[in-house]
Amino acid sequence: MARPIWTGTLSFGLLNVPVSLMSGERKVDLHFRMLDSRDRKPIRFERVNADTGEEVPWKDIVKAYEYDKGSYVVLEEDDIRSAAPESHETVEVETFVDASQIDPRYYEKPYLLVPGKKAEKGYVLLRETLRSTGKVGIARVVVRTREYLCAVMPNDDALVLMILRYPQELVEPDDYKLPSGKLADYRITIKETAMAEQLIESMAGDWDPSQYHDEFRERLQQVLNKRIKSKGGTTQVEDEPAPREDATTNVVDFMALLQKSLDANKRTPAKKAAARKAPAKKAAAKKAPAKKAAKKAAKKTPARRKAG
Repeated sequence: MARPIWTGTLSFGLLNVPVSLMSGERKVDLHFRMLDSRDRKPIRFERVNADTGEEVPWKDIVKAYEYDKGSYVVLEEDDIRSAAPESHETVEVETFVDASQIDPRYYEKPYLLVPGKKAEKGYVLLRETLRSTGKVGIARVVVRTREYLCAVMPNDDALVLMILRYPQELVEPDDYKLPSGKLADYRITIKETAMAEQLIESMAGDWDPSQYHDEFRERLQQVLNKRIKSKGGTTQVEDEPAPREDATTNVVDFMALLQKSLDANKRTPAKKAAARKAPAKKAAAKKAPAKKAAKKAAKKTPARRKAG
């Protein structure tokens, strides 16, 4: 059973709902250790003094801020605590805004708010009111020692607390050279727009996250399993085929590409599956004549007499 990060209250107006803040994500990355290639022994990273090269114990390490090249100011633990907010166990909603007003780039990390004992009424009241009004609560929360901006929003039976990025953490699109102006400026015709819309409609579906998974991690796990099973963990693994390079759509016939895409999406799943199986059937058909030829050759070849 997962442990709460903290237990406190969700506050909006004069209402306080006892809640527990729980992690809303699960890390599934593969973690690697650095080994010495000569004897396969783990490498230990040490904390050493940049000048003397001597190892520095944890008790002698302090935090510092480099305000200029080579110039540092040391921060004591009391300095850091004095900057931290006083409230560590409250999600205090400051305002409610339309969910559609929040740029998706602001969303960073999810947490789940779980109601405390006998706190279900206030929890459900806030959840369903947010759902019916299309609003999300903007609040502040302290996770460990740092204060974050966050959004409280409904999701099925849960209230999700989503950590938000501050504006200064986002890169403005204006920092990059992006195409702007009207469609006509890029010689995009009405017919091309209509076909693009038709293509999008033909590919439209319902969002089902269960259909997506980390294929790179799965392939890497297969490689690791082969290594583990092999003697000495040094089995040779065939290289993955090079990824297909997509043709640039900068100077090609958009209409032809759109039509081709539309035609491909008009095919039924059964036809697509048959198309995938076709190469296998052809390969099997090629093998059959070869086997028959081998049998005929065996019949024609006279058996050798045994030496007496």
